[in-house]
Amino acid sequence: MAMQLALTEDQAMLAKTATAFFAEHSPLTRLRKLRDSGDELGYNRELYQQMAELGWTAIPFDEKDGGLGMGMAGAILVSEAMGRTLAVEPYIPSILLAGQLLALGGTAAQRSAWLAPAIAGEKVLAFAQQEPRSRFAATHVQTKAVPGKNGGYTLTGEKVAVLAGARADAYLVSARTSGDAKSVNGVSLFLVPAGTPGLKVTRQHRIDSRNAALVELKDVQVGADAIVGERDGASQLIDAALDRATIALCGEMLGAMTAAFDSTLAYLKERKQFNALIGSFQALKHRAAKMFIEIELSRSATMLAARALDENDPEAKAHVSVAKARCSDAYVLVANEAVQMFAGIGMTDEHDIGFFIKHARLCELTFGDAAYHRDRFASLSGY
Repeated sequence: MAMQLALTEDQAMLAKTATAFFAEHSPLTRLRKLRDSGDELGYNRELYQQMAELGWTAIPFDEKDGGLGMGMAGAILVSEAMGRTLAVEPYIPSILLAGQLLALGGTAAQRSAWLAPAIAGEKVLAFAQQEPRSRFAATHVQTKAVPGKNGGYTLTGEKVAVLAGARADAYLVSARTSGDAKSVNGVSLFLVPAGTPGLKVTRQHRIDSRNAALVELKDVQVGADAIVGERDGASQLIDAALDRATIALCGEMLGAMTAAFDSTLAYLKERKQFNALIGSFQALKHRAAKMFIEIELSRSATMLAARALDENDPEAKAHVSVAKARCSDAYVLVANEAVQMFAGIGMTDEHDIGFFIKHARLCELTFGDAAYHRDRFASLSGY
């Protein structure tokens, strides 16, 4: 399949503007301050509001939902810019995961009450899906949704590693309405506002300093209007949203590995050993060249997958898995090599390069690691 991977004039302007914005408003020094201060939220609502005012939260949505219709090809440019400075605002969790679930399966009332304010940056949404021992299986759901009075449901269960889950305004919760824990069918999606009785949210502190939470549901009562999409039929909806979030994450990983590489390259050009710049050493030249090649391959795979999703290409899922597997391997490689080339100082918390290796490890495991996506690609290809 031939697709145009060169940026349009509008896309190039967006990428330039977003890169400059985060360089000014969210440098790496900000991440260190947020981490060291133990900030409860882990990001800045005012900065997130500015992103919304610039229109970036509206990029992936249709115009009927108040979006700009620029698709995933536009959204990855913002997430890439965020990755360059490891900006922590909940763009992917709220807009490209939970927001996509509402856009794809929500009723008009649900989209009006929750998606519109999310696009405006006024509310933050979180998708509570992963469970203990579920690994990467989105349909491994043990949380129960038991029918009650007046068509409502009672939700009971536990969710872990809920991205942007601490102090979110609402949660989209996957729960089983039929079948056993591992059945592909029988999963439903429920919209649960923060503060609902029986809903307990506990802040988690990940090694990359991102906002995440444990979400416990104990006899949480919701009405029939809380279901997003069809009862027992949320699996396809979840898969579609996860593909979009995965490619947005690939964009973030791409930006982060590029920044780590640029920092390493600058260091190779200024650090001297044996009265010579270490960048002149052939072995380090070869390693730097390998890093560059892996980054560019990741860039092509990510751009292709984003455009495949936008065009509803039948091979889009396979392209997503290729991109995630490529980015997972490449980012870990680049981060590891960066720390090694910085040598002793790179091993200390004093230097910012360490933030990238922590971020790489978490990104590798988010939405499926490289091994998972290679297996998924093989299955989608009939092997």
